[in-house]
Amino acid sequence: MCYSTRQTKKTSELKKIFDAVPLEENQEELDLIYFHANGWSHPIMWMIPQEDPNKLVAAQWGIMPASEKQQDFQEYFKKYPKAFGGLNAQSEKLFGYYAQRYQPMHKRCVVPIDGFFEPHNTHVKVKGRDFKVPFYFHRKDNDPICLAGIYSTNADGRNTFTVLTRQAMPEEDSLFYKIHNKEPKTERRRPVILKDEDVDSWLYQGNTSADVLQIIHDDLWEGELEGYPISRDLYSRSVDSNFPEIIERVEYKQVSL
Repeated sequence: MCYSTRQTKKTSELKKIFDAVPLEENQEELDLIYFHANGWSHPIMWMIPQEDPNKLVAAQWGIMPASEKQQDFQEYFKKYPKAFGGLNAQSEKLFGYYAQRYQPMHKRCVVPIDGFFEPHNTHVKVKGRDFKVPFYFHRKDNDPICLAGIYSTNADGRNTFTVLTRQAMPEEDSLFYKIHNKEPKTERRRPVILKDEDVDSWLYQGNTSADVLQIIHDDLWEGELEGYPISRDLYSRSVDSNFPEIIERVEYKQVSL
């Protein structure tokens, strides 16, 4: 799963990296920077849309059907709690369930981030409860992570998006599999991370559904990523975790991987 991310690059940096400019001229100086972007707060983030791959578009995290108004997102997700905030979409259902509600053939997107956060259950009891620790994942070379997503243009002309996920497998995704150790094991998932060379292919209008699924299957090798434990402040309701040092490594005696 992927419910929390980090994006600290200025818009000017993203423009150079992706050869894309903000869709609106008045957004040239808009920096959508988050040290911790909590998906449940539905932040506005940059995405690169398939319909205009040379543009950076400010979109809200939490996809909604095109018939809904983005400004009504709180009411919508309250009405449909099983949507889980529209934050993630299972890639295995991309051309099944999600094709009935959205347009995965024409509205795919790339969401550039620095890294993302995943929970780890140590299975150590502290005060009668499982002691859980957040891990931060980023590329070892500190290049941007390109999340694969789909988006919707809503009734009020605004855009919303979701991040695609895939099942973490014990052999191929041992790092994710061990860290995001949810039970049952079939619920251990990870975001779909595009290879650098597949970003343009992901946004290509001429893809077949088979092409799209192949890109998902061949996504970034986890060996290019590093994951380590960080402060449990990420989970705190009394601490604003949107601060630069939230990704500093913290050692816990309860963590044994």
